[in-house]
Amino acid sequence: MYNKKGQGLSTNAIILIILGVVVLVMLIYGFMTGWDFLKKELIPENNVNSIKQSCKAACISESNFDFCSKKMDLNNGTDTIKDITCEILVKDYTGFNYGIEACSSITCEKAPIVA
Repeated sequence: MYNKKGQGLSTNAIILIILGVVVLVMLIYGFMTGWDFLKKELIPENNVNSIKQSCKAACISESNFDFCSKKMDLNNGTDTIKDITCEILVKDYTGFNYGIEACSSITCEKAPIVA
């Protein structure tokens, strides 16, 4: 009848081969450079709630150091604010609606400059 020398690949097989190659490349890249690229690029980390709880706990326990001096990195999912304290969040970031409340039981004073 017809002169068939071989059978062609189906569309499903071609798609599976392409997906397999993409997964293989991602695995090789991940093992060679580390997996932080997936965590940072695909899963943006939002730590606003944990910082809010940390500031609230510092206020309740009246921990001056934790509220006034402990530096944290706030990540809201799109931007990262580095080396920020609860005091700075209360004073300078009130319009961002992070929900971090002022602490009436703690007074933050600037440390004297030692020469």
